[in-house]
Amino acid sequence: MTARHTKVLIIGSGPAGYTAAIYSARAMLNPVLIAGMEQGGQLMITTDVENYPGYADPVQGPWMMEQMLKQAQHVGAEIVNDLVTSVDFSTRPFRLTTDSGTDWTADVVVIATGAKAKWLGIETEHTFQGFGVSACATCDGFFYRNKDVIVVGGGNSAVEEALYLSNLAKTVTVVHRRDSFRSEKILQERLFAKENVKVLWDHEVTEYLGTPPKPPMPASVNGVKLRNTKTGAVSEMPIDGVFVAIGHAPAVELFKDQLRLKPNGYLWTAPDSTATDIPGVFAAGDVTDDIYRQAITAAGMGCMAALEAEKFLAGHMPVAIAAE
Repeated sequence: MTARHTKVLIIGSGPAGYTAAIYSARAMLNPVLIAGMEQGGQLMITTDVENYPGYADPVQGPWMMEQMLKQAQHVGAEIVNDLVTSVDFSTRPFRLTTDSGTDWTADVVVIATGAKAKWLGIETEHTFQGFGVSACATCDGFFYRNKDVIVVGGGNSAVEEALYLSNLAKTVTVVHRRDSFRSEKILQERLFAKENVKVLWDHEVTEYLGTPPKPPMPASVNGVKLRNTKTGAVSEMPIDGVFVAIGHAPAVELFKDQLRLKPNGYLWTAPDSTATDIPGVFAAGDVTDDIYRQAITAAGMGCMAALEAEKFLAGHMPVAIAAE
């Protein structure tokens, strides 16, 4: 087994991870970023990105992540295409093992493993992701102005997505497999007051309908197949876009037995900080952000984590912050 040590080890290669790597490298901390299995994170399945500052025209998510990777490498960060399989935060320096068999030790660890949107798991879902099927209204709702869309789900996420889309889309139909929402009552009242929103109770989406990809033309959704959960009746509904809002799952499996979690399963961090409950371990991006979940906020938290890591290594960051 190969053994290596680094001052700063970053786990994850989305906007949070790459930004942490850029700032750490510029601080001459020689960071190592372990990219994981899905290098680039959720932006790798995002097509047009219009809401990230700095680009006058829409850019492709994969291209943006490629640029972040190159920028991190340009300023001196080492990018390792490997997967962390175990961590031990009980000793110092921290110990981590990767799939390649490398035994890492690190003075500081930045966790930026992100979160994944939960999908319906139906056969045509992968084909239409980014081409009419989305899991982020604030990311993609702009493209459905004055169009007809549906939101799938019945919790706070679904109702909040529907409320946001009601200000953009022509009509919003919330499809829920039960006969009542699980969301907060005040959110439901706001939703029911919207004239362009209707709810389709006791239904579930079983298939996405549309045009499959035919290069150079991408796939395109134009409808969904629905099933009544009480009667079993099947119907079709024409639609311009589908927003799946059944929650997110933060990538915390490696850490949940060692770090404090929020009640909803995201990593806990101290207020106005990226410090976890173990001094020297920081968390940035969607693995801890259960509110905003945007590329720009993830990048901002990556910057915070790098700056806090630098102060921690210099002995200027009070341990009490991380241990609160």
